[in-house]
Amino acid sequence: MEGTLMALHPTPIATTGATHTAQQFRMMIKDLARGNQGVTTGLDLKVSALATPGAGVQIGNGSATIAGMVSPVQGHYNAYNIGVDSVEISATGGTARSDMVILRVEDPEYEGTHAPDTEPTVFWQVIPNVSSSATTVPAGYSAIPLARIDIPASTATITNAMITDLRKVTNPRRERILYPYYFPGPLVEISGTSETWKTFPTPVMATIPIPAWAASVKIAYTVCGIRLADGNIWGNFRYMLGSVEAYQYVGIDDNQGNAARRQTVQMIDTIDLRTTAGAAMRGTNQPFYSRMRTRSSNGGKIGADGTTTFNIDVEFTEGPL
Repeated sequence: MEGTLMALHPTPIATTGATHTAQQFRMMIKDLARGNQGVTTGLDLKVSALATPGAGVQIGNGSATIAGMVSPVQGHYNAYNIGVDSVEISATGGTARSDMVILRVEDPEYEGTHAPDTEPTVFWQVIPNVSSSATTVPAGYSAIPLARIDIPASTATITNAMITDLRKVTNPRRERILYPYYFPGPLVEISGTSETWKTFPTPVMATIPIPAWAASVKIAYTVCGIRLADGNIWGNFRYMLGSVEAYQYVGIDDNQGNAARRQTVQMIDTIDLRTTAGAAMRGTNQPFYSRMRTRSSNGGKIGADGTTTFNIDVEFTEGPL
């Protein structure tokens, strides 16, 4: 059988006049996928409720790469869904049930009885009665998980609230950009004990384009040479991107009295671009703000001047949308 070939293949792909086997193309897909599998982009093959919720789900347009699991030299497959398809989901009885929707390949060269000329060798499959925490397909399946449907007892209508997205992007796109900001001066300061977050030291430090494909953004934000003076300092530091303020923050805590001194502060946080506010920013340009506040025990001033610099290190990552 072709699938048992173990020697070096004598003819590389794209050799003029040569004959290439299906296995060669599957191995090339594996190489291009870097051995990974999943959907091609974050929008592909998303499972959602039917337009009019009922006893099934719909699967969106898109493509995927699926690893053959029967043989170590089976390679990978590409599959495409053109348009929107639907899959039936059985109603539950007196107890709740979880089903998993997968995209599966059964290549008759390795398994199954599907004849490629007359039957689909790639198909949707609903695996019933999986664990309510299941995220992977059964062992040995040449398949990728798309969604888990957690169905309450005595239910025949599937809603989006019952659907857990299990898709992974085969090779997620990443984009990393460094935005340096050099504060021009003169010296500006905040002081007091109000504990109210302020945009400081300047209204906008950068305008950042948010890729339409990004599912999250991780930002490492650093200030070098922040000026502390006129008393013991207790404050906080973080950033804001568009309308979303970072959840985490770091402390500016310095008990060195009245003498002026300099400090470096860094914080890192991730913003989910799949929330309502995050999704509204995808595909747009968004302002980046520095945010600081003093605390109730603060006794001095936090300042920035011409020797204060800011580094905004931004990395976008693709994922299911």
